[in-house]
Amino acid sequence: MCRNITTLRGLEPSATSEEIEAAARQYVRKVSGVQSLSDATREPFEAAVAEIAAITTRLLGELPARRQPPTTVPPLRRPEVRARMAARR
Repeated sequence: MCRNITTLRGLEPSATSEEIEAAARQYVRKVSGVQSLSDATREPFEAAVAEIAAITTRLLGELPARRQPPTTVPPLRRPEVRARMAARR
């Protein structure tokens, strides 16, 4: 469904909680159609992100190791993405 969510299983070092939350947030944005939060959408949106991040963390912990790492680098590990995020702060 969402081709832009990066595979987190098999990363070295393992996926961080920040990377898992970013993937969960992207998934919830995609399925809900909510791009910017309002007072009406903030609470259910953030609750969904937290639940999906927890489920993803559990899933990654329970799956067996991959034989080969993913072919793409998660966005939060890319210097240009980190620089953009720092500039926004």
